[in-house]
Amino acid sequence: MTDLTIIILSAGNSTRFGTTHKKQWLRIGTAPLWKFVADRLGKALHTENIIITAHKNEISYMQKHGNYTIVQGGESRQESLKEAIAYVNTPYVLVTDVARSCVDHAMLKRIVDAKEKADIIVPYLPVSDTVVYHEETIDRDSVKLIQTPQLSKTSVLKEALKQQKLYTDDSSAIKANGGTVFYEKGSINAKKITVFDDLSMLECLKAPSQQLFTGTGFDVHQFCENKTMVLGGVKIDSELGFKAHSDGDVAIHALIDALLGAIGGGDIGELYPDTDSKNKNIDSKVMLKEVVTFINQVGFIINNVDITIMAQKPKISPYKQQMREVLASILKLEPIFVNIKATTTEKLGFVGRKEGVAVQAAATLQYYNWKRT
Repeated sequence: MTDLTIIILSAGNSTRFGTTHKKQWLRIGTAPLWKFVADRLGKALHTENIIITAHKNEISYMQKHGNYTIVQGGESRQESLKEAIAYVNTPYVLVTDVARSCVDHAMLKRIVDAKEKADIIVPYLPVSDTVVYHEETIDRDSVKLIQTPQLSKTSVLKEALKQQKLYTDDSSAIKANGGTVFYEKGSINAKKITVFDDLSMLECLKAPSQQLFTGTGFDVHQFCENKTMVLGGVKIDSELGFKAHSDGDVAIHALIDALLGAIGGGDIGELYPDTDSKNKNIDSKVMLKEVVTFINQVGFIINNVDITIMAQKPKISPYKQQMREVLASILKLEPIFVNIKATTTEKLGFVGRKEGVAVQAAATLQYYNWKRT
């Protein structure tokens, strides 16, 4: 439909979902949920006019998944919608939450076919149980359970969103602004994912792929004076440190690149550029903790890591076990799954000349298997 744009709201923090993995990043096969919903709706409505809102920390990673229009969301649903609708130039806009992931074609057709009946078309479910409100039984036929997606006239919704009051859905904002609302029959397939147990009720969501992902990282730092040496998260007894914008922990830097490589997430320089003053002398363990949190949030778990430290000096052997334990704690792994190896370069190259240290790292990850859990 060339007269319609789809907005998928996917910038939330999943605070009620109950896991460290955000629901919009749960994998359906190999597709994250937001992409699964976007592709599904786009195919059903024959449109490529799709806008997806994202948390500011996830925009760059979302863009790596393909040619999607990604817009930074706000602190609330309404603020996110305001940001997205500014990019809409079609007469109609269909707004849905990424958590409504299994909307069926029949429901979509009913909504689209009714688009001329009011300023906004709103799907709903009737209530079959007795309803009590403020200790009084009320007429259940007067109660509607409102769903998304909701189809609006774009100009009307844009005007309604200028109000300062926050609304939980588009129809409330349009109605409060004097617009007309038409209620269309919804579907139980449009159930919203709020808590983890809701997943079991949605048959369209297939299990995530169980393929393994491998990433590698390599980094070098030269020695410098008047700086504490930190390697693998551990302070090393040495008269020299590493020349770097951060604390120079070359082992953690290589490890971060390996982890990001496994998820297709770019490299450490994209997240922590040395041109940013905030990263001056930053503790590399802080960077690793943030990267691990991000990896979990976007739907991965870490299986194991393997690190090779190439150094003529200092001697690494006395620190290997401590490195293993420190890194395992940050990676949320048992120590056995964090391997630390050390070697010299037989006095060859800059490492052999005792000018610096090089580190190679590898990591294996897989999708969080929400279906098995």
